[in-house]
Amino acid sequence: MLSLKKTYVLPFKYEIANYTKDYLKDNNLISRYLKYLKRYILIFLLGQKSLEVNCISSNQKNILWINISAPSIGDGLMDLSSRSLLNDKRIDLYTVKKNAKIYKDDLYFSNVFVDKNLFNPNDYDLVILDSYSSRSLNIKYKIAPKTRFVGMFGFFNGPEVNRVLFSFHRMNQLLGYKKSINEISRIAKTTMLISAKDKKIIGGLKLPENYIAIAVGGEWPYRTYNNWNKVIRRIFANDKTLNIVFVGSENGMDTAKKLIKEFSNFNVQNYVAKFTFNQTTEIIKRAKILLCCDGGLMHSANAVGTTVIPLLARLDENMQLTQAIHYFALFDKLDVNNIDFESICKTYFEASKYFDNTSS
Repeated sequence: MLSLKKTYVLPFKYEIANYTKDYLKDNNLISRYLKYLKRYILIFLLGQKSLEVNCISSNQKNILWINISAPSIGDGLMDLSSRSLLNDKRIDLYTVKKNAKIYKDDLYFSNVFVDKNLFNPNDYDLVILDSYSSRSLNIKYKIAPKTRFVGMFGFFNGPEVNRVLFSFHRMNQLLGYKKSINEISRIAKTTMLISAKDKKIIGGLKLPENYIAIAVGGEWPYRTYNNWNKVIRRIFANDKTLNIVFVGSENGMDTAKKLIKEFSNFNVQNYVAKFTFNQTTEIIKRAKILLCCDGGLMHSANAVGTTVIPLLARLDENMQLTQAIHYFALFDKLDVNNIDFESICKTYFEASKYFDNTSS
C-alpha cells in the first residue's frame, strides 16, 4: 500500500536517534513522493512485490546480503553491523569492490562477491536488500529474481539516523524481537575481524609498546581537522616521551608529512596510506587511544574496542556512536575546525587517565 510515511517513519517499534524533523522541514514533499513512487512502481515492474517479506524465519539458513547503496566504508560497517545477530545462518555478501576486502576474512560472511555473474540463485533462501533504491532492486532482480527478500532500510530514505542502531533494531525486528532494547544497546557496535596474516604484517613493524594513534586527513572539509599540530604540541608539552602514530588514507598524506617534519625531535611514526584498511585497523587496535574525525577509521576503532576521541560535526554522538563502545566525543554543529584545540587536549588527558585506570 502506498504510504509516504514509510520513507521517514522508523520501521521498528523502538525509537533511535534521528534527524527526521529537520529532513521533513528542509526537503520538498513532491520530490520525496516522486522518489518513493518510483521505487514502489519498480518493485512491481520487476515482479518482486510478491516476494517481499518482513521477517527472517528459522528455516531460512542461506542468505545473500546485498549492500551497495551506501558505498562509503564507514556506512558499510554500520549498515552491516547487525550481521552478528545471524550467527546461526550462512551469509554471503555482495558489495562494492572498495568494501569487499574488508570482509574477506569476516567471522560472519562465508563468501564476498563483487561480480553479479558469479551467483547461483538456488543457493539462497532469502536476500537481504540494503534499500529499495533502483540500483539495489535491479541487482537483486538480476542475481536472484525469484528469491524472497527483506529490506533493511526498505523505503526509508532521507532522514539521518544512527545507522548502527538502525541496523540492529531492524534485524532484531526481522528475527521476531528476540532481544530487548537494553540487550541491543549493550551489543550494538560495528564488527571487524583482522586476519592472522594482517596481524603478522603489523606485528612486524617497529611499533612502540605504548602509543596513541591520530587519524589525519578526511574526505569532507567540515570533517577534516586542520590543527592537529596545536593538539600534538600541547600533548608533547605534557609528556615528551609519548609515542604518536599517524594513520589515515591518501587524503591525509600531506598532513602527515608536515607533522612528521614539525615533530621530528619527538617519537612520531607515519603509517598514513601505507597499509590496507584492515591492517591500519590493527595498528589502531594496538593503540591505547585514537584521536580522529568522523570517518571509516572511527568506525573500525569502535569495532576493535579502541578508546576513541572523535571530533564530530553536523551529526552528534547520539547519531554516530553507541553505548557499547568507549568514546570521549566533541561536537560542533557545523565544522570540526570550530572545536578549539584546548578542548581536544583536555578531553585527551581525561581519556588517557580513564585508559590508565581501566588498564591497571
